[in-house]
Amino acid sequence: MTLTPFFSASSRVWDDKKWVYSLEGIGYEGWEVMADGSSSFENRENVREVSEIAASTHLALSVHAPYSDLNLASPNYPIWRESVRQVLACIDGASGLADRVTVHPGYLSPLGKLLPDKVWDLQRQALAEIGAYAADRGVRIFLENMGGLKEVLCRFPEEILGMIGGVPGIGFTFDVGHAHTVGKVPEFLKVLSSVNHIHIHDNHGTADQHLALGDGTIPWEEVGRAVARDYRGIVVVEGRNLEEAARSLAVFRRCFV
Repeated sequence: MTLTPFFSASSRVWDDKKWVYSLEGIGYEGWEVMADGSSSFENRENVREVSEIAASTHLALSVHAPYSDLNLASPNYPIWRESVRQVLACIDGASGLADRVTVHPGYLSPLGKLLPDKVWDLQRQALAEIGAYAADRGVRIFLENMGGLKEVLCRFPEEILGMIGGVPGIGFTFDVGHAHTVGKVPEFLKVLSSVNHIHIHDNHGTADQHLALGDGTIPWEEVGRAVARDYRGIVVVEGRNLEEAARSLAVFRRCFV
């Protein structure tokens, strides 16, 4: 198979990472590390623990940058600068572990809604700095499309492709669940040739529920056929527990062929 299944604990970051040792037995080939909150890579003990897990398993790694309370498009400069700084710190930790880091775009704050062009420019400035910093450390940055909240940037394919276009070191993480919340899965499937990394999870089209594959309303047979035809690389199942991880992997193996 030219698609490689990873798993990431999306809805809950467990302090005790012993659960990761079960992923290979379930059938996963990699782990996407959520470096947010208590698992921030600014705590070097977290980096050491992830490194030890990787060394004692056959799991490949990718990393998801922190996003809680951050805004890479904030017109409030101290907030923008701190948001960029935390992503750069994550890249420092990730550089010895993985070759890719997924990043969330920013959002329109109350002030930002009055300055949409400025917000767009600030997000691209952040990506330019982050992309260059990551490239110097052998890491690629993939910007993720977002879900239904109208304030967030990069909800639609033309928007995220415009955002990353011409910015060195920046690629595209396609989140299928997020696309479903804005009713744009078919449109995103048409631009799979531009995708560098994929996240999959289910929902009912109205909220970012992060359900197991098959528990929502995403047409996985259609999605799987398109992805298997037009994409090669990592597909990350984002889930809430190991039981859902196993059920999602079964749907992945059935549909992504």
